[in-house]
Amino acid sequence: MTATPIRARSMGTHLTRLDGHEKVTGRATYAAEHGFTLPERPLHAWLVTSTIPRGRVERVDASDALAHRGVVTVVDHTSARRLAKPDDAELAVLQDDAIAFRGQIVAVVLAETIEAAREGARLVRVHQTPADSAPQVVIEDGEPYTPEAANAGHEPDVVQGDVDAALARAAVTVDATYTTPHEFNNPMEPHAVTATWDGDTLTLWDSTQSVHGVAAVLGRALGLARGKTRVLAPYVGGGFGSKGLPHAPEMAAALAAFAADGRPVQLAVTRQQMFALTGYRTQTESRVRLGAEPDGRLVAITHDALSQTSRYKEFVEQTATAARMMYAADARSTTHRVVPLDVAVPAWMRAPGEMPGMYAHEVAMDELAVACGVDPVDLRVRNEPEVEPETGNPFNERRLVECLQRGADRFGWADRDPEPGSRLVGDWRVGLGMASATYPALFMPGNTARIRALGDQRYAVDIGAVDIGTGARTVLTQIAADALGVEPGRIELSLGDTALPKATVAGGSAGTSSWGTAIVLAAQQLRADHGDDPDAGVESSSTSEGYPDMENLALHSFGAVFVEARVHRWTGEVRVPRMLGVYSVGRVINPTTARSQLLGGLVMGLSGALFEDGYRDPRHGHVVTQDLATYHVASHADVGDLQVEWLDEEDTAATPMGSRGIGEIGIVGTAAAVANATFHATGTRVRALPVTADHFLG
Repeated sequence: MTATPIRARSMGTHLTRLDGHEKVTGRATYAAEHGFTLPERPLHAWLVTSTIPRGRVERVDASDALAHRGVVTVVDHTSARRLAKPDDAELAVLQDDAIAFRGQIVAVVLAETIEAAREGARLVRVHQTPADSAPQVVIEDGEPYTPEAANAGHEPDVVQGDVDAALARAAVTVDATYTTPHEFNNPMEPHAVTATWDGDTLTLWDSTQSVHGVAAVLGRALGLARGKTRVLAPYVGGGFGSKGLPHAPEMAAALAAFAADGRPVQLAVTRQQMFALTGYRTQTESRVRLGAEPDGRLVAITHDALSQTSRYKEFVEQTATAARMMYAADARSTTHRVVPLDVAVPAWMRAPGEMPGMYAHEVAMDELAVACGVDPVDLRVRNEPEVEPETGNPFNERRLVECLQRGADRFGWADRDPEPGSRLVGDWRVGLGMASATYPALFMPGNTARIRALGDQRYAVDIGAVDIGTGARTVLTQIAADALGVEPGRIELSLGDTALPKATVAGGSAGTSSWGTAIVLAAQQLRADHGDDPDAGVESSSTSEGYPDMENLALHSFGAVFVEARVHRWTGEVRVPRMLGVYSVGRVINPTTARSQLLGGLVMGLSGALFEDGYRDPRHGHVVTQDLATYHVASHADVGDLQVEWLDEEDTAATPMGSRGIGEIGIVGTAAAVANATFHATGTRVRALPVTADHFLG
């Protein structure tokens, strides 16, 4: 059955968050709290981690820890359950004596109280032997290589046309390198899990973005039969991508619970441990070359991206992919190279690839605008492609020009003096900058929704999706209500449990699109089979496949970000009093939750632009800035007048709801807009994030 577009009744309205009351009253139960709801009192787990970047564990001496009151047992590589399929190196926890990075789990302490577990972990003595050769822990140490195609966004290198010839004949060129540092997701709720075994069945209450993903990966590694791993995530306190994949702490909790003689085990990863064990955005280096005619029309684009990965598991930040489709040019080349290091494996972080990639691309475009003497907004309008450059497919919706023009009008862009450093207010140099934003309209097939008629036009809607705080409970209820032609109050939605029908990860800005399509399909199947008011007990389920025509259409969202920056003439301090984002994202299902997502993206982009900088010790490989006191993020005092709006539209070629994803586009381009605004304020071009005061001194 093919889904057909549905009429908007509840969609587009400000329905209050359905889980808001539970959260603000403290009744929402998160992963590390579920042990207290179980019949048997849980044990508390604390992780013991390595202190060398590479080598071996000779011996774990737990005698002092076991003598401490309240400590029950210590699990290490000599006593942990063996995995059946340890094919994922990140999840091969406590399986041998090898140390691959500093901060790796080498033991787990179980105790009656969290205080005893923490003290027991301090008392464990881990005898480690460093490797004979010096570890490579910073990107300058290693040798780049070409990554696997599957990890680099289908192909690591894509070339169209004769790039060298086009650059050689270009009237104006830009050739610069842009860098971004290590960045860390740091959701409010740390990674946490409660684990318990009942015979050969494992149950996890997990802080995850994908209950079915965790169940499949951990169950396979543990050698459990299908259906023997249940994962629940009724409430999750944020993730920003870091909880999209299972990480080592989840496996550690499962192994610890196996050694706990039937008692449940609670594990909450500390803020410091999160900097090594739960993923991060790798640092990137992007060499961008642009060639253009005198009026700024591009003839060549190249983006050569370098990032860091872990030696024991490959992860590629797909930094150059946006350059393949953003602007028109007859010749273009994009490449990805990675450097393997003796460090923890990077992972997804909000807008992986697009965030650092569009920072580089959009600052380079600003440099081209200056070199050509063309207004930065006009430059982007002049380089609008007629079709998607990489595939040649027509865009279903590409309203970037409208976003640019509407944002420019609202922000007062016409009053901007094109001369950098021309405006001084007191001791503050004032500048305006902008950048484009984009994110693909991703769709994940294989989601299944089940709808059961309860009578009196009430319906139970089941899907194993996860609401990580974005408002999925609310918007999925609105989608179901409109698909069934009833009020939202007649929908009883259940999610966050592998006992429910399969759902894909809450990531890639694809959750609402993919899950919502499955719900619409199930609703339309129910109506087709049983009419407008089916009897109580009647049930229908449907699995979403490729609703959008992704083979023949280019499906993307677009936006424009405008920033006012002020740079103190004596101290170099940077402040951002105004930001505006205008977006084309299809139909907005709930304006309240959508505004929250887009504002959050702008704040996170501002944070990356001005503050976030994870520093890795070049001797030992650990992250020195491993807490929120030294790894700075934007706070209330840093956020001024933030405004977001979106174009009035619906895109039924993308989803039957007419919507596209919005979770990540808000962070894309934002750091570039900030950097471009500081250039306009001062005449100093900063090509390395974060844009800190020292760049403007001297």
